[in-house]
Amino acid sequence: MTNDRVVATNREAYHNFHILETHECGIALTGTEVKSIREGRCNLKDGYAQIRGSEAWLINVHISPYSHGNRDNHEPTRSRKLLLHRAEIDKLAGKVQEKGLTLVPTKMYLKNGRVKLEIGIAKGKKLYDKRETERKREADREARAMIKERSR
Repeated sequence: MTNDRVVATNREAYHNFHILETHECGIALTGTEVKSIREGRCNLKDGYAQIRGSEAWLINVHISPYSHGNRDNHEPTRSRKLLLHRAEIDKLAGKVQEKGLTLVPTKMYLKNGRVKLEIGIAKGKKLYDKRETERKREADREARAMIKERSR
């Protein structure tokens, strides 16, 4: 049994992208960042991951300054290094080279006391894909309502 506690999810990523596959990775953080994440004060909405050289970086993810932090508090949107094995980085770099694929953070959670990030290899949705997804969701909602009504 793992005691995972989801701290933040990126629902917008599922709206704007088709998530093809996901990978779990660690993040290099400072102490005040970890404390702030434990309070649930992080936002993955505008974030993305990038391969620079032979390292993976998490960019533009907002982790609010720690409430009881002092003058050594962290910068909220600084770039943070992702902790992945070399083979995983090479695999992700190969996938991102393909046309239209990017790395987006989908979920941040605590696993056995450590902060973990789930990044997804994603392909951008077109406007008609978003409409189609919304139509399916609406049809499912109506079908569930009809079944519930009939069972009464």
